[in-house]
Amino acid sequence: MRIVFRGPAIAAALLFSALAARADDGALIDRWYSALLVADRTELSDLLADDVHIKLDDLGVVQTKQEFIASIDDWQGAVAGATIRHRIEKSEAGVTTVIACYDFPSNDMLMRETFSVAGNRITASSQAAITESCETY
Repeated sequence: MRIVFRGPAIAAALLFSALAARADDGALIDRWYSALLVADRTELSDLLADDVHIKLDDLGVVQTKQEFIASIDDWQGAVAGATIRHRIEKSEAGVTTVIACYDFPSNDMLMRETFSVAGNRITASSQAAITESCETY
């Protein structure tokens, strides 16, 4: 009987699987910011799990999916004429941390945002300000 060691093949498959999951999470995060920029309620709702909790650390607020979607009316006015730049800082085990620059017409804000992702949906999100300027972005 001949035994064949397939460790490298298994390791490569696991690495590919992890990279594919990270790419999928990255695509989901890209969709999030695109939808957020235009206040697309339908797309944002599709990206969020039904039991999601969105934590806005600086405001001391935790929103459900329904509360978040309801707040989009106010957000739509605030985001008019803005740009949002983002980059993934790290992504592992279904948690992606993003640095995002919200460049509004009258000010900008650098944020650290964390997304938990499962089943191609955002299951939790938290947001905290880093600084009131995007100079270090």
